Amino acid sequence: MSGRTQLMWDEAVTGYDFGPEHPMDPVRLELTRKLVGALGLDRECDVVRAKPAGESTLRLVHREDYVEAVKAASVDPGAADGAYGLGTMDDPAFAGMHDVSAVIAGLSVGAAEVVWRGDALHAVNFSGGLHHAMPGGAAGFCIYNDASLAIARLLELGAERVAYVDVDVHHGDGVQAAFWEDPRVLTISLHEHPRTLFPQTGWPEETGAGAGAGAAVNVALPAGTGDAGWLRAFHAVVPELIADFRPDVVVSQHGADTHFEDPLAHLAVSLDAQRAVQVACHELAHEYAGGKWVALGGGGYAVVDVVPRSWAHLVGVAAGKPVAPETVIPESWRQDVFARTRQLAPVRMTDGRWPVEWRGWEAGYDPADRLDQAVLATRRAVFPLRGLLA
Repeated sequence: MSGRTQLMWDEAVTGYDFGPEHPMDPVRLELTRKLVGALGLDRECDVVRAKPAGESTLRLVHREDYVEAVKAASVDPGAADGAYGLGTMDDPAFAGMHDVSAVIAGLSVGAAEVVWRGDALHAVNFSGGLHHAMPGGAAGFCIYNDASLAIARLLELGAERVAYVDVDVHHGDGVQAAFWEDPRVLTISLHEHPRTLFPQTGWPEETGAGAGAGAAVNVALPAGTGDAGWLRAFHAVVPELIADFRPDVVVSQHGADTHFEDPLAHLAVSLDAQRAVQVACHELAHEYAGGKWVALGGGGYAVVDVVPRSWAHLVGVAAGKPVAPETVIPESWRQDVFARTRQLAPVRMTDGRWPVEWRGWEAGYDPADRLDQAVLATRRAVFPLRGLLA
């Protein structure tokens, strides 16, 4: 019998800190953990630590020379090797960088292990989802690719099929790259179109190679896409592919930077739509993967108004105690936010758009609509490779 949902947490993750001017402010993790506690969600799951990812685990995805470069930069940040993406504006080196990155990676790998063993059906690591790191380099605020490491560990443990669903506003390029030729891993990424956003990859024509042809799926959404379009795109692509693939485990990445308040991107998605996709991922895991679900965080740079609420919803969904959108946020948390950031915190767990209305793909499509064009481009590129009708 599977135990309660596990929330993977270690205070050390707040040390993943690129500096005061960097948008990846670790306060977002601290505030999320406090909101989870204020809502009582930590009483609905087991809060556990995990071993930091060691050398052999990191090498499941990352090259040995890169890991050594991260270690060296952690000791002497001023000597970081830019050839590995370290010491850049996106990924400035900082003391202890290797250790804290290994902690985050270890939490995601630990989540994968407990779900695979059956100790828990669901496990959440909202400090994870660092999906841009490549086998041989840092990129996009990401040092070690914990999502890829979790998937690689599942394969090592015997999983035959792992589905990865990435709804961050940025393309999940590092995970796609790690499994580009591996038919055992289906990577699906919904993201803002590469014409308008980093990392300028994730075109619908990127579908994998060799034995992995058709195992990479990319939905490139037009800038300005809102709730109805985002949910329409998700449901027009993801459920049908998951149903066909029949994964042993679903791993999902829930970057909160699709939100209309996020300062680094151009989608217009609400917290309520983000919650709806969390619920959908949970349901897909139960329908097609025996309930086995590893849920990760990701990007998100509206660190007070959006990220804590979005990921607290994620914990609630995973724990089987979803937070009602109309829930009033405890005053104690709002006071903590002001004391910590001097910002006023949101009052409710909603943006006022629940329930979100959207139109299913089966209702037909408009060939002149940019969102429908994006969805159709993905279906035409991938579905025939998987023996499905586009």
